[in-house]
Formats: sequence, C-alpha cells, structure tokens
Amino acid sequence: MRIALFVTCVADTMFPDTGRAVVTVLERLGHTVEFPQEQTCCGQLHFNTGYRPDAVPLVARFARTFAEYDAVVTPSASCTGMIRDNHPLLAERYGHHDLRRTVAELVPRVHEFTEFLTDVLGVTDVGARFPHRVTYHPTCHSLRGLRLGDRPQRLLRAVKDIDLVDLPAADSCCGFGGTFAVKNAETSGAMLADKAAGVLETGAEVLCAADNSCLMHIGGGLSRRGSTVRTVHLAEILATTEGTPR
Repeated sequence: MRIALFVTCVADTMFPDTGRAVVTVLERLGHTVEFPQEQTCCGQLHFNTGYRPDAVPLVARFARTFAEYDAVVTPSASCTGMIRDNHPLLAERYGHHDLRRTVAELVPRVHEFTEFLTDVLGVTDVGARFPHRVTYHPTCHSLRGLRLGDRPQRLLRAVKDIDLVDLPAADSCCGFGGTFAVKNAETSGAMLADKAAGVLETGAEVLCAADNSCLMHIGGGLSRRGSTVRTVHLAEILATTEGTPR
C-alpha cells in the first residue's frame, strides 16, 4: 500500500512531532510512508470564513498532489472532515469536470489517523508504552463530524502501562472552533474554563486528542491556571515505546 502523510498546516508549523509520530507508528507496523512536498493547506480556513471560491485552488492542489496514493493519512479529524465533506462540495459548485472526478476518486482514500489504524489496517495494539495517567478529549470534528466513536479509546486502552481515565463532560466543546475563539472570545473562554476544570478533575498528567488545534486551545487555558498537565496528540502517545523519551 502506497501511503502519504498529509501533515496539515497546524502540525507542520507548530506541532511537527505529531507528523513524525504518525510516520513512526506506521513504519513500526511495516508500512512505508511518503511525504509529498507539494502539499499545502486543505482550505478549511477559507471555507469556514466564507471565502469558498478562494479555497478551490487548494482543493485542486490537494487532489493533484495525492491522486496517485492508495491512502492519505492525516492526524487531524478537522482537516479530514474538510476534505471528506467539503472538497466534493467545492469541486461540484466551482470546479471543472476533471476536478470533480479526481476529488470523488480521492476522498474515499483520505483517512484520519485513528480510523486508518482501526478500520483499514485492522489494528488497535501498535506496540506503544506510556506509563502515565491520561484523559482523552473527543474533539467536535472527531465526535460529531467523523463519528470516530471509541476508535481512539480502543487504541489508547491497548497502550501498555497507561492509566486511562474518563474526562467529565467529555462530549462538550472546548470553545476553540477556529475563528470562533477570536470572534466570540467571551463565550469561547467560558467553554474553555469548563473544559479545563474537567481535565483538572481527572488528576491526569496528560490530555490527548485527535486535533492539535483543540489541544493548543485547552493547553493555553491550563497553562494560564498554572497547571502542569501536558497536552499531547494521540499519535505521539501511540509512537512512544520502551526507552522513548517522554
């Protein structure tokens, strides 16, 4: 299987260890992963802020860049949702026939990292060891958009020596929502306060999720409270083994 990593803008610029972790896990499972240098943004920011025609060149670039791969894997439920739900919409409304066809053929091969492991590769135990108390936040895109269900938790429960604890009100939004946190700062801050309180209630050392954007938001709130709780992408936990620095 020819696999490509779509790293996303946030991971590429701010959390590169997440992309490395995805590659580490897939290579441990015996797969070769390629990183097409031509990749850029999936266009989610443009789409969500109303600049939809401006997102079309990014849709076309994505389709062109990844067209030849058997699978495209990304450590972001948010970006996966954008590609799966909105690339076909944009291609249909603004694109030409060739773009509509290429997007339609490619979209079924684009996978969020945890669903690729569980649904495509059929694995939950990836050989990880993480001896820490961890709680998992199901981000809105993973929970309501992709409907990942318990896939992330199944992967986490298979990690050796992990102490996985439930997050109170886990299904509530953290308040990020991209530009929502900027345009509706007070509401976002109140939602963040509730989420941070829930994290602290667990006594966890580490909060993980399938989206770095939400982890960045929650991590900022925890930091301002003086908390030592770390925010770590789920892929980085799955990449950790005996002897790996933690």
